[in-house]
Amino acid sequence: MKKFYEILPASLTWLVFILMILASWKIPQYAAIFIILFDIYWLLKTFFLSLHLRVGFKKMRENLKINWQEKLQIEFKNDWLNIYHLVIFPMYNEPLEVVKESFESLEKSNYPKDKLIVVLAQEERAITNNPSVAQTAIEIKRQFGDIFHKLLITVHPANLEGEIPGKGSNETWAAKEAVAKIIEAEKIDKLKVIVSVFDIDSKAPENYFSRLTYVYLSTPDRNQVIYQPIPLFINNIYQAPALARVVSLSSTFWQTMQQARPERLTTFSSQSIPLKVLLDVNYWDRDIVSEDSRIFWQCYLKYNGNFSVIPLYFPIMMDANAAPTFWKTMVNLYKQQRRWAWGSENIPYLLEGFQKNKLIPLRKKIYWAFNVIEGFNSWATNAILIFAMGWLPIILGGDKFHYTLLSYSLPGVTKLLMTLASIGIISSAIINIIILPPKPQWFKSYHYVWYVLQWFLMPITLIVFGAIPAIEAQTRLALGGKFRLGFWVTPKTRSYKK
Repeated sequence: MKKFYEILPASLTWLVFILMILASWKIPQYAAIFIILFDIYWLLKTFFLSLHLRVGFKKMRENLKINWQEKLQIEFKNDWLNIYHLVIFPMYNEPLEVVKESFESLEKSNYPKDKLIVVLAQEERAITNNPSVAQTAIEIKRQFGDIFHKLLITVHPANLEGEIPGKGSNETWAAKEAVAKIIEAEKIDKLKVIVSVFDIDSKAPENYFSRLTYVYLSTPDRNQVIYQPIPLFINNIYQAPALARVVSLSSTFWQTMQQARPERLTTFSSQSIPLKVLLDVNYWDRDIVSEDSRIFWQCYLKYNGNFSVIPLYFPIMMDANAAPTFWKTMVNLYKQQRRWAWGSENIPYLLEGFQKNKLIPLRKKIYWAFNVIEGFNSWATNAILIFAMGWLPIILGGDKFHYTLLSYSLPGVTKLLMTLASIGIISSAIINIIILPPKPQWFKSYHYVWYVLQWFLMPITLIVFGAIPAIEAQTRLALGGKFRLGFWVTPKTRSYKK
């Protein structure tokens, strides 16, 4: 069944395209009606998601204004002082300045530093290929070694059996090392430890761990959930090209919308997990690419469906995808989106898990199976159906259809619906301006115009950096073997060509 489940996402995606082409050729009038109805659905969905975006964004801004350290002291007295945070930064060959910025953000945290256990998780293969990587660890240890409860440097060995090179295998090695060498050695209560795994470019606001601790202590089943922040891809937003800004901020906005729909929220990128949960599922899977989303399904199956993701409505600042040159940025952007789309590898995992686990209620299985499959299918098909295939009935329908009222009306109706949908683009543009970090000296008032107009590039980004990499990822999953994707590390840099 596993191979069938691996073929399923690509099969559904290509079936949509084939049926659309055949319908536009053989029954163009019905294809045109479908396009109009689909555009109306997409318009309504845009309004619906825009409302969730505003709700999530408003809650995040409100939470940023609250002194969570003070709330902890008032509402939980001394209970919160027993909570330790194990913070893991998996790295490959990122430059010192990127790593240093992340550690500086921890240094500014208002949570007691003696309750922070920090791990810089390096890769042996990276050190072998670039000896300066080891020097980065030495410098981080020198600058920050005395600030936290413990600062541990780990080196994940290469070519371990049952692993693929990637973030999941590295952070699992690092977590096990920290548990053995610090938590167990010092007899720290494992039920009082929260593990935050951050991408190496992640910068936590000073209130992050106070906010996380507050939500953790306020959650009844606190050790049976994962806590998800909102990734704000804004660290280097002024250096990123317009296309990269739109793609990165679109990811931020999508995650913000999902926070306002907690019943559908799963894990993504940087996240915080109770140590008990990690121990129960034996850490992250070490032989997959999409470990950040897989961990949710590991836990969901382990706890027989009694597991959820709690939205923090609180940000983690990360890098937008920006390379030293424009075209290198475009290549990296495509590869990053393809890697994220490779999360479709979780579909066979969860469907097989649902098939084997008889304790998860059927309604939950149907709910999640439909939402996940539909989500990946929409990722691969919606933008192409709207912006590229909407004209197929006119092109393929022949002279008989060409002279009908429906053929004449189709372009106008589609244009009207897309114009109405641009309201959602305007909402995105406004929020984009609000979340921008402090402006550099070269940033002038007229730059705001470009940061608004850039959102009209969205049709391009939705197809080139959305649908196409998703189609490739799903097709590769179906083909299997040599076509399967390995883990690709998104390069981080602070050197940009002006």
